[in-house]
Amino acid sequence: MGTGAGRFGAVSLATAKRDARQVLLRPSSVVEAVYDSIYHRLMALEIAPGSRIPIDVLAREIGVSQTPVREALTRLEREGLVRKEHLIGYSAAPQWTRKQFEDLYAFRLLLEPEGARLAAQNMTPTALRDLEAVAADMEHGEGPVDRTTRYSRFARADAHFHDEILKIAGNEVIRSTLSGQHVHLHIFRLMFNTRVTQEALEEHESLLDAFRAGDPRAAMDAMREHVERSRDRLLMAFE
Repeated sequence: MGTGAGRFGAVSLATAKRDARQVLLRPSSVVEAVYDSIYHRLMALEIAPGSRIPIDVLAREIGVSQTPVREALTRLEREGLVRKEHLIGYSAAPQWTRKQFEDLYAFRLLLEPEGARLAAQNMTPTALRDLEAVAADMEHGEGPVDRTTRYSRFARADAHFHDEILKIAGNEVIRSTLSGQHVHLHIFRLMFNTRVTQEALEEHESLLDAFRAGDPRAAMDAMREHVERSRDRLLMAFE
């Protein structure tokens, strides 16, 4: 997968101009627009993993002052997508190693099937409607967007879907532990591929079927299969 070109790891001039226009169209939410711009670039690897992110360069290319860029990078640091080092500044988080990937998936397989089982036990009509709405947002999104933006939005929606299941499960130790790993944002950085999103949607539907049926065992099995298939799809990123 290519990472493009640019002064700090791959931000293209066309992308910068596009994002600048988006910022100008939303003056009431400059920080949010700047955050979205940087987030989409990170997820699409237009900012290469491990590359430095000079704030002044990024601010000029997006067309804003340095303040909203700093605020956006602080938020992205909390999400594990960028890192800040003393006297060096910000850089994009490095890509996972295969060992990290395998360890995280082993961890997910220990926790998420049980979370799905608990969620099926605790499911209410209201909780199911909310979960179905999250799933629908993953499939349809908001308005016409380019492929890069659609993919990066899907990554966040996928994280929301899994977090909503764990919220319904009611075990905050499982939920907070998985949330702190920012698993879904990192796995979608591994492979920019529509197959990843389409197959995930199909697997989510199997989970929803189990929740609709109120079947804890089926929900546990569906989540295990989903996590295993996600792992198998993304292993190709290390080949």
